[in-house]
Amino acid sequence: MSDPINPAGRKTSHHQSLPSGWHVPHGQRLYAIGDIHGRADLLDELHERIIVDAENASSSTVTISVYLGDYVDRGPHSMGVIERLIGNPLPGFLKVNLKGNHEDMLLRFLDDPAQGLGWIANGGAATMASYGLTLKDGNLTSERLPSIRDEFVARLPCEHLKFLQSLLVSYVSGDYILVHAGIRPGVPLENQSEDDLLWIRDAFLHSPRKHGKVIVHGHTPTTEPELHPNRIGIDTAAHTSGVLTCLVLEGEERRFIATSGGLTAA
Repeated sequence: MSDPINPAGRKTSHHQSLPSGWHVPHGQRLYAIGDIHGRADLLDELHERIIVDAENASSSTVTISVYLGDYVDRGPHSMGVIERLIGNPLPGFLKVNLKGNHEDMLLRFLDDPAQGLGWIANGGAATMASYGLTLKDGNLTSERLPSIRDEFVARLPCEHLKFLQSLLVSYVSGDYILVHAGIRPGVPLENQSEDDLLWIRDAFLHSPRKHGKVIVHGHTPTTEPELHPNRIGIDTAAHTSGVLTCLVLEGEERRFIATSGGLTAA
């Protein structure tokens, strides 16, 4: 069987087939949404596609949306993305919001302005601009960071801050665990550190080890979703590619929805 074509018109990267028999609990349909990075326009489009897709679910099916983090930075609409996620974008769905490393950087900056240069250089300036705070050239000195932090806090609605502080770091559904970045191979799932769940890359991505569950993650951008025997990666670099990807899990079925096309089996 040939590889399925994803909605962006590119082939889904399988590498190896996922084990058969892996499933989410009976009566659930789970929609996992990859890294949004300030693209509220793509999030709106994806939500519309998800709503259409969910119309064929039975009345007894529990529909769950799980957002994998990195809502902010790089794209132009970070504030809009958070505003949508605070609301009720998918009526009738259970909603789970996970923390990404970019939300982690934002929160660290609020706690310690000295950490701001790294965040600002990695897309934080775009997030501030979405809240009406535009940084001028030559304004990014260490001495200026406390006042920049204070200006940003003054523009950050309390509801948005509470949302950022309330984010989870993992979610388990049947034979799947959903996280932002990945897990530390060889460490029991219940003993994973938050730092690894939000930031890990090479040690996780290159590991052939079975983890006891299939890990669904974002964080590492690829041109199409990646399926491996131990993980599924769905960060398709939405902020530059225009492709925001959603993995749909129901029973043993795996398929994708994306902003640039229709549906595909996995």
